[in-house]
This record gives sequence, structure tokens and C-alpha cells, in this order.
Amino acid sequence: MKIPRQVPAVLDEAELLAMPASDYMNARQQQFFRQRLLGERDALRRRIAEEFAGLREQEPTSDPADAGSAEEQRQWQLRLLEREKRLLDKIDDALQRLAQGEYGWCAETGEPIGLARLLLRPTATLCVEAKERQERRERHIRDL
Repeated sequence: MKIPRQVPAVLDEAELLAMPASDYMNARQQQFFRQRLLGERDALRRRIAEEFAGLREQEPTSDPADAGSAEEQRQWQLRLLEREKRLLDKIDDALQRLAQGEYGWCAETGEPIGLARLLLRPTATLCVEAKERQERRERHIRDL
């Protein structure tokens, strides 16, 4: 008789942070971030669907001032939706990196990104030092 393998419960943040550095991106930590990313993706998809539904329901108005105000609000909502769509793409990329075993590791240096940073920004691809270097380069180019 085959005994079913029991999957450990998903960690909470405190348990995650209490784990030793040698456990970095083990199966339980990957499961924690997979659940977090899937939850964020589902919530974001619902928000996007609700926003699109709201945009489709807007009634045209004959008052030019109201029409201008409504159009400005519509443009603002579209910019927000574009930003949320980019975040959705980043979440999907993070889930892909998780599936490939690359999640949690800096794309530039190969060093751990760090649990605290991933808790704040689960879609991070760079460790703090690499991100700071990238921002300095961008600032330097912008200032030229």
C-alpha cells in the first residue's frame, strides 16, 4: 500500500522569515511565494475586469463640461489599467521563474534577492544592490 505524501502547510510571513538562510528558496518557501503570487494575480484580474466593466457602462452626456470630465476620468482609468496589466505580466513572469527554479535569485548577479525584499515586491528580479546600480545608470542617462 502506498502512503500518500503529506504536503506541509503553507508558511506564514513570520515562519518564512524565521527560517535559516540555508533553507533559501526551498520547497516550502517556493510554495509560499507561489500562493502569494497566485492570490495577487487573481485579485488583480478581478480588479481589471471590474474596471473594464465600469468603463463599458459609462453613459454619454450632452453637457460639454461633463463630457470633458468623464473623458479625463476615462483616460485616467485606462492608464491605471495599463499599469495593472504590466503588473499582471510581471506576476506571470515570476510564476514562470518559480516553475523553472529561478525565482528568488538575482537576474544580474545570481545572488539571493532576499526574503524581505520578495515579501515587499514578489515580482522582483534584482537584488537590492543590482537594482540600485540599475537606478544609478538610469539616472545618469536621464541627466545627460
